[in-house]
Amino acid sequence: MVAPHYRLHCFLKRAQMLLLCLGIAYLMAGSILLLQRSSIRIAQPNLASLPPLLSLAAPPTALRAPGLGVRARSRWAAIQPVSAAGAKVGRHWPASQSLGVQHVHRRWFHSLLPESPEQRVSLHRNSRHKGTYMGCFLHNASERALGGTMLYDLRKMTSSLCQDTCSESGYQFAGLEYGAECHCGNRISSPQAPEEDCSLVCRGERGTPCGGVGRLSIYKVEEQLPGHRKFRNVHYRGCFKLPKSTISTFPIHSFQPNLTTQSCIETCTDKELLLAVFKKPHCFCAWTSSLFSLSQQSDSQQCVGLNHTSNATPTAPTEHDHYQVYHTPVLDSRCKERMFLPQRSSSLVALSSFPGAGNTWVRHLIELVTGYYTGSFYFDGTLYNRGFKGEKDYWKSGRSICVKTHESGQKEIEMFDSAILLIRNPYHSLVAEFNRKCAGHLGHATDAQWKSKEWPEFVSSYAPWWASHALSWVKFGRRLLVVHYEELQRALLPQLRLITAFLNVSMTEERLLCAQSNQDGHFKRSGAQQPSFDPFTPDMRQMIDPFIHTVDEALQSRNLSRLPHEYLPR
Repeated sequence: MVAPHYRLHCFLKRAQMLLLCLGIAYLMAGSILLLQRSSIRIAQPNLASLPPLLSLAAPPTALRAPGLGVRARSRWAAIQPVSAAGAKVGRHWPASQSLGVQHVHRRWFHSLLPESPEQRVSLHRNSRHKGTYMGCFLHNASERALGGTMLYDLRKMTSSLCQDTCSESGYQFAGLEYGAECHCGNRISSPQAPEEDCSLVCRGERGTPCGGVGRLSIYKVEEQLPGHRKFRNVHYRGCFKLPKSTISTFPIHSFQPNLTTQSCIETCTDKELLLAVFKKPHCFCAWTSSLFSLSQQSDSQQCVGLNHTSNATPTAPTEHDHYQVYHTPVLDSRCKERMFLPQRSSSLVALSSFPGAGNTWVRHLIELVTGYYTGSFYFDGTLYNRGFKGEKDYWKSGRSICVKTHESGQKEIEMFDSAILLIRNPYHSLVAEFNRKCAGHLGHATDAQWKSKEWPEFVSSYAPWWASHALSWVKFGRRLLVVHYEELQRALLPQLRLITAFLNVSMTEERLLCAQSNQDGHFKRSGAQQPSFDPFTPDMRQMIDPFIHTVDEALQSRNLSRLPHEYLPR
């Protein structure tokens, strides 16, 4: 009996060793395969010739969770409902979660994703484009072909998208560079370049030329009849009393008996001037000037009736007249200058919000008013492609003015030294986040999606999260500034002053006016295409309203800014 047992014991030991060796061989083979893929990516021939901006790859859409983009719902555990009495709230996090390891894994994973190689295209121009192709032009540090606004879309840039964007912003020319950048302007200010220099294809439209390195493929956008052009980012600056001696120094003066505010704005936009100074029948165009400082505004009643039709004979301006002043869509070049903090900060500031509360819009405003990039706890390739360079910077690097986050666990909150807590009406936040979930950052869900089973499931899951998010930050946040989305819309400049003071950033009035004149940017969803019916049922409202009361009471208990009355009349 001893011999058979001994032989069985030896066999099992050999089998264990064999299985161990096979396991080691399997792991080694997998590692070699990953190394081969990584080396293949590094050896791509075209990457060395691409500009630095394009050497950073965004994650492909196919790798995101269906419908949720890069903000995956599985990142959060189950939510405990909030009671009206303010019972225990929050989410339970796995004890083994390591944020540093997650960051390393995320960066390692994205580094293995292959970039799509740039393809060369023939010089034959496709006739399907709406505008008129003007040619290839120089666009480098010394000679800028177009000096207006600029946007990025490293994945989906097309000629039509660029032309539509420039047209909406009041520009006559649209230029494409690097296959992913769109530049706008009303005049071409550099010499033409050889056509073969503009041979990079558009990232979102294969076979279409999109400029080159330091070169723009420029189109003249479709002509629109005077008075029919629709501009983005036109804002009323205020009523100002100006002396005749000053008005006469403005570079452009237009005199038209039938002048309107719209035609004055069009005139100044075409001249790429930032301000339209209007008093019928006089229209003046000017750059941003100390004459229009916020402290020198007159009572708006002084300008009432300036643009109304009158049968009286037009007269020349008197020594001191009141004028209506408008920001044109032309972007002040000073607003484009953004950078990471020159010295790494040892203090981490969170920009925390529930999804759909306008975090992207507020980041845009903070970058405009401070000149510094904002960071993110996550990575959103769409936002990076749109110019938020801090998306790819490690969130704890200390190089960003503040860091976007939607987290609300105690551990995650206490990692930040201070926080701006952005709160929005839960009804509006839920609608905005469902729109993003179904159609991206700027899209809208369809009526069929609102009527689907997914919407009530979404509300039952996300509505308690709206409350638990705010309550957790109120409870665990060390130094907190509460900003209400609706107050920011109503009183932009005072709210921006509060934010910059909290961030301890010295802010110039020029930067503040830059933010005011370009407050919408290209990151704010249009208010159109809302559902044709009220998506919130009585049962949903009966669930959401107690959450509003609970959050309001928590804010009051810490002497923080309470919720606006419009959330729920008290």
